[in-house]
Formats: sequence, structure tokens, C-alpha cells
Amino acid sequence: MLEPWRIGKMIRIEDETPTTKRFWIQVPELEKFDFEPGQFVTLDLPIHEQKNKRWRSYSIASAPDGTNIFELVIVKLEGGAGTTYLFGEGKVGLELPLRGPAGKFTLPEIIDRDLYLVCTGTGIAPFRSMVSYIHAHQIPHKNIYLIFGCRTFADNLYYNELKQLEKEEDGFYFLPTYSRETEAPTGCHTGYVHGVYHHHVKANCTEEDPAPAYFYLCGWKNMVDEAKERLQQLGYDKKAIHLELYG
Repeated sequence: MLEPWRIGKMIRIEDETPTTKRFWIQVPELEKFDFEPGQFVTLDLPIHEQKNKRWRSYSIASAPDGTNIFELVIVKLEGGAGTTYLFGEGKVGLELPLRGPAGKFTLPEIIDRDLYLVCTGTGIAPFRSMVSYIHAHQIPHKNIYLIFGCRTFADNLYYNELKQLEKEEDGFYFLPTYSRETEAPTGCHTGYVHGVYHHHVKANCTEEDPAPAYFYLCGWKNMVDEAKERLQQLGYDKKAIHLELYG
């Protein structure tokens, strides 16, 4: 069942990178905006006469905290009508219709196997929500590998926060991976995300069977498609692989 359209109000905006902003949105008519980590909201932006050409969906980047406020992290797309509007007209006090939460890209009820969260760019949003929620509620889990792909150090999203969480949460590993850097700090990688999850998966496998794991893939279609194919070649059933495409 779809949630009704409500009015959201921007209450805070921060630059995260030269091309990425964080937007905090409040839903004044609700005391609490309930959602599951991994879900998204749809904004109705004044960019077209047809409704379905105005709608833009974004994963929620914050964890549910009992308030009526949530966070989005959005990258400006060259020529993108939606992000051009948000970056140009978005300001504290701006009100927009929104609907949500929605989506089934959510955590398993019991995290009884290793969890690989593989993403590129702002595809990190649902995973930041998930790991923050796990940490805040002390949810039991096996190893969690958050593998975040971007081009350069300047494209980092939530780097300090997630590296700090890595120190505080046993069994959580934040593994930024840079495709256009030649060297990376300890605990980070160069190249593409595929080499990183492949390394950890193979390290945990026996010769006969792949180690039980859940895979969540979020980001650009090319990355998600390639990761899905590689994981199936490693012996994982498609039921263990969950997808959320961006763009």
C-alpha cells in the first residue's frame, strides 16, 4: 500500500563533496517518520507538467531515529532536471510534496551470514542507514563489508563517520575503493569494487562451496549488472543477491 503524498520541508543543507549535497527534510504533519533502513522516498519536483516526469526517488541516508526528520544525499547530474532544481532552488524552508517510505531493499530479519554491501557514489545512502541502525540498536550480525566505490579521495561520502564506526562496531569493515587513485590509505583500496568483494568472498570460501552470504548491490547499472554476474559465477544463487539501481 502506497503512503499518501505529504509536504516535506528542507531544514538543513550541507555540501558533502563539490558535486554532492546532503539535504535534511522534515515532515511537519507527522510526529515520527517511520521507515526501514534501505527504503526510499519520492519527491514531486516542479520540473515538468506531467506528474510522472516530475517524480524523483532517493534512498534515505539516515537511520530511523524516532523523529520526523530524514536525510538524503544527492549528486548533481549533468543535465539532470531533478538535481539541477534541487541544487539551484533547494534552500532551507523550501517545501516539496513527497511520498514514502517505499521499497523492499531492506535488511534480512536475522543477519545470520556475512553481509556484503557493495555500492558506487550515492548508492552508499541505504547502506549508511543500515549500518547506523545496526550499530545504534546493537543488532547481532556476522561480518559486514561495506565496499564503497568512487573515483577520487575528493568523492568520499561519510568517510570519517564510517571509519569511526569501523572502530566501534566489531565485525564491520568500511572499504572505500578509488578507481582513479594510484595509492590508498590503510583500509582502503584502489581499482574497482569487484576486486574487493571478490577477494573477501574467496578468502571465506572452501574449495567446494561459497561461504553463505547476503549481497546488496546499489549504484550505477553497469556496476550492479557486473557484480551480479560475477557473484553468480562464484556460485551464489540469485536469491542471495539484492539489487537497487541508480540512473
